[in-house]
Amino acid sequence: MQIKYKSFGEMPKIGIRPVIDARLGGIRESLEETTMIMAKNVAKFLTSTLKYYNGESVECVISDTTIGRVPEAQRCEEKFLREGVGLSITVTPCWCYGTETIDMNPTRPKAIWGFNGTERPGAVYLAAALAGHAQKGIPAFSIYGREVQESDDEQIPSDVKEKLLQFAKSGLAVAILNGKSYLSIGGVSMGIAGSIVDESFFQEYLGMRNEYVDMSEVNRRLEKGIYDNVEFEEALNWTKKNCKEGKNFNPKNLIKSREQMNDEWEIVIKMTLISRDLMIGNPKLVALGFAEESLGYNAIAAGFQGQRQWNDYMPNGDFLEAILNSSFDWNGIRNPYIMAAENDSLNGISMLFGYLLTNQAQMFSDVRTFWSPSSVERVTGHKLEGKAANGIIHLINSGSSTLDGTGQQTENGKPVMKPFWEISENEVSKCLEATDWPPAMYEYFGGGGYSSHFVTKGEMPVTMCRINLVKGLGPVMQIAEGWTVEIPETAHNILDQRTNPTWPTTWFVPRLNDKEAFKDVYSVMSNWGANHGAFSYGHYGHEIITICSMLRIPINMHNVEKDRIFRPKDWASFGTDLESADYRACKNYGPLY
Repeated sequence: MQIKYKSFGEMPKIGIRPVIDARLGGIRESLEETTMIMAKNVAKFLTSTLKYYNGESVECVISDTTIGRVPEAQRCEEKFLREGVGLSITVTPCWCYGTETIDMNPTRPKAIWGFNGTERPGAVYLAAALAGHAQKGIPAFSIYGREVQESDDEQIPSDVKEKLLQFAKSGLAVAILNGKSYLSIGGVSMGIAGSIVDESFFQEYLGMRNEYVDMSEVNRRLEKGIYDNVEFEEALNWTKKNCKEGKNFNPKNLIKSREQMNDEWEIVIKMTLISRDLMIGNPKLVALGFAEESLGYNAIAAGFQGQRQWNDYMPNGDFLEAILNSSFDWNGIRNPYIMAAENDSLNGISMLFGYLLTNQAQMFSDVRTFWSPSSVERVTGHKLEGKAANGIIHLINSGSSTLDGTGQQTENGKPVMKPFWEISENEVSKCLEATDWPPAMYEYFGGGGYSSHFVTKGEMPVTMCRINLVKGLGPVMQIAEGWTVEIPETAHNILDQRTNPTWPTTWFVPRLNDKEAFKDVYSVMSNWGANHGAFSYGHYGHEIITICSMLRIPINMHNVEKDRIFRPKDWASFGTDLESADYRACKNYGPLY
């Protein structure tokens, strides 16, 4: 069974603006059909290719008429506002009146495709309009095909398609963020800077609101029974059937009775229901007499503090974090909820970026240990080979990662992570079978609980990212594309036993280049800006760079190839060095909101 949660209102639409030469008497009349076909073809391409995170096809809105002068531009804008357009793409095959026809909405991501043909100067309009955007301080993306097309060619070239998709995916993510909530369940965990929620970052850069719930509210709902008991029974039965208990690593004198451990299973399941209800609400609570609690906080992402005040006496949040972050539970296959461990809001937003760009569940990990080839060989006797030959990074955290991260979903026989609507019941079963749930180690979690434990399959392309805040500078993003790798089980066990063996492990290898931060694997670990990172399947670092440019977040570390980077055209006005220009442009334009 598939459940599509539509918890956050209507999805933003892509607005298509067909812009035309306004001169009547032969010119405009000859271009009307061509221009409108261009717009319709872009809309058809995007709606047939892209999906929202709920699995539904992306919607496009086309201006009722071509846009040649200011009144037509305004009528288009009014339609876009009525229809909930979150980003716009202007298309034209010809010269048009630049500043009279551009999209002037300051917070809407926008791009212009100027047709590369010799008969009419679409590229000339593109240049003029983008100059107007730069002069007015409203950045826009430039799309211009490499090859000259015939004037009657209605095909969208492959390089133009790539730019349209990169812009649209990133622009939709920006639009979806706007107006949503990040919910802090609890406060700051163990002095982790990322769980010090910076409201100015959320509100000014992301257009999001911040909401807060003390963990005593979770306790109140547990004690008062403020959850759907019917669903709890279903969840309990599903958990007993699908979540096998793992090895208990606690000293014998601390091992709890079976009755106590069963009680903890029930509590962590109830915590999962409660945390989800806090995020998105639950109409079933109305009939139970809890109408206010049924509303939730419209939270597209949340964080659970856990440590230490909660975890010292209550079961930890590992189960709820792992299940919510996964693409399935007792309700079937569904879209994941973004839940950050330790209320690390900055890693939560990093997860959210990845989720909105890929529609895939996200991993949440400590960037725990760099293992050099010599260290691995000294400790295990194994010589690292293949992609792992230059060393590996141990990504591991207390069970908060998605179970999709087992790598048990497949495509063409290779391990992948999929959007929920592509996942089969058999793949769900394999993810669950590859996971066990050891009792929490009480030295970390005095209140007990259960952590997910698995090893990520190797050879998956992945992208890890993390937002950090710097005093006086603001947010910066770091990105590392690379691969998961596998090492022999004996070597894995030796390395895993040196840290916490009850948590999920991913062995990660970044792509290296001649940049200082990527000259070797050690440098990636050394330059990582915080204790956590978020990652998912695929190499999508270029899309993260694009969304960050829309939000005015500079990139301080990445290994994305130059020809994949796509930023607004006026970034080129800030210098020839792409990264320093990025910093100057972001500072000049300031936060999007």
